[in-house]
Amino acid sequence: MTSTPLDVRVLIALLALVLGMIVLTQWRATAREAEAERDYPPLGQILDVDGVKVHVLIKGQEAGTAPDLVLIHGASGNLRDMTFDLADRLTDSYRVIMVDRPGLGWTDRLPGNAGAWNGTSETPQEQAALLHDAVLQVGATNPIVLGHSYGGSVAVAWGLAYPDMTAALVLVSAASEPWPGSLGLLYQVTGSAWGGALVIPLATAFVPESIVTSSIESIFAPQEAPEGYAAYIGTDLALRRKSMRGNAQQVNSLLPHMLQMKQEYDHLTMPIELVHGTTDNIVPAHIHAEVFVRDVPTARLKLLPGVGHMPHHIQPQEVVDAIDRASTRAGLR
Repeated sequence: MTSTPLDVRVLIALLALVLGMIVLTQWRATAREAEAERDYPPLGQILDVDGVKVHVLIKGQEAGTAPDLVLIHGASGNLRDMTFDLADRLTDSYRVIMVDRPGLGWTDRLPGNAGAWNGTSETPQEQAALLHDAVLQVGATNPIVLGHSYGGSVAVAWGLAYPDMTAALVLVSAASEPWPGSLGLLYQVTGSAWGGALVIPLATAFVPESIVTSSIESIFAPQEAPEGYAAYIGTDLALRRKSMRGNAQQVNSLLPHMLQMKQEYDHLTMPIELVHGTTDNIVPAHIHAEVFVRDVPTARLKLLPGVGHMPHHIQPQEVVDAIDRASTRAGLR
């Protein structure tokens, strides 16, 4: 009887180690996702929009009794971000409709964009179309549409696609213009097909809470996040594999769509109010809001000195005031 060569035995051991690591990673990721979904169930209703599940939460006035207001969250978020404080400030005056964007919170990804090895993503235009059809189902036909951060690009796409069915736009720290350079290696890796399949499961399974806390701190900088924000928002929902893939792919592929939309900005004729912090280092005002108001004659900008990327939490009344101004300009108040 001959013995197995050493190099073959080493190879078998390495393959077994790799297979074991894959199994452990997928098991741990699945368990963490199940825990997140148990702890942070849907707050609203799940609509079927042409076979795609869309999470919608409505608060405030009855349909037809007050202006409809759609709130669209930013990257790595969900509609809980809007319910932490802002929505309750608006319910006396508006019918507030909050939505989860595709792949985030409890909304499905669009067909053709799901799967571990997928490398494509939902465009801002496709997201706007999906969410527009969802709010039509709940009776909103001429809403004010507010978008924060990445959600701002979806709000702009909404206004371009449905100019006669959009009363006004409110852009809060919004990605509204093309930017120079790239978004960095992290988004390039996690936004790729191979990164989504190989890297993101590791993040879902093993990213520690300290990294999540640090990320929240950087998003709010130079201010601090409100007490209880991290626990309320459901950060582990954003760490699910489908959500991390969707977010990374959407953000990493946004620039060409911004370039395309910019060519159509002369079609934006509805009232537009912008609120942007002067110390926002994630979506800088001088690259986005300050350029947008020069591109779009109906746009008006309120700069908030010293405020970072989250003005709807740091100075929420400024955002409420911007919504009220948009409503008045649109003839809804």
